[in-house]
Amino acid sequence: MSNIVLYGMDISPPVRACLLTLRALGLAFEYKEVNLFAGEHRSPEFLQKNPQHTVPLLDDGGALIWDSHAIVCYLVDKYARTDELYPKDLVKRAQVNQRLYFDASILFMALRNISVPYFLHNVSLVPKEKVNNVREAYGHLETFLGESPYVTGDTLTVADLCCAATAASLAAVLDLDTVKYPKIAAWLERISKLPHYTEDNLRGVNKYIGLLKGSLTIV
Repeated sequence: MSNIVLYGMDISPPVRACLLTLRALGLAFEYKEVNLFAGEHRSPEFLQKNPQHTVPLLDDGGALIWDSHAIVCYLVDKYARTDELYPKDLVKRAQVNQRLYFDASILFMALRNISVPYFLHNVSLVPKEKVNNVREAYGHLETFLGESPYVTGDTLTVADLCCAATAASLAAVLDLDTVKYPKIAAWLERISKLPHYTEDNLRGVNKYIGLLKGSLTIV
């Protein structure tokens, strides 16, 4: 039995990023669904593990880590046979870190600022400025890819896994224009070839889009 337990909800892009990383590392783990809509993340048991009451939450033999970016970096540093997914070279690592921070502060926040008001307060009217933030995020991601197959160059890293889990979910708000953003489209297609992609990301993406798309009105 694995000592690694991941708590999450599969509609969550950050949770899916952790699932993709666990699979990329070939690690055995237990996945425990936490129903955020039912308030399970605010139970005394969960709050004891994560007082911030967020998912994903990793329990690695008693070591408790939350925030997807902290989790994926920890997993690679501890368990990877090589540093390919999260390089130890300081310049390469800084580039990966920049993309991780981009995902956390720009890409995911553009999505979160629309989805959280809807899920928590049934706010379905979305100001154009918030949708423009999604467009801007697409634009930056297209630029980052440049002529490279992955977001920091020629090699898949945890930055790809985190950004892809979020970027695939942006269609819930704004469909990806494959003519305007061909590099993102090709990159997402490349990521979709990873083992277990359908189980670990696509299934949750489809659920997420199903919950949001058609329920929002841009004003």
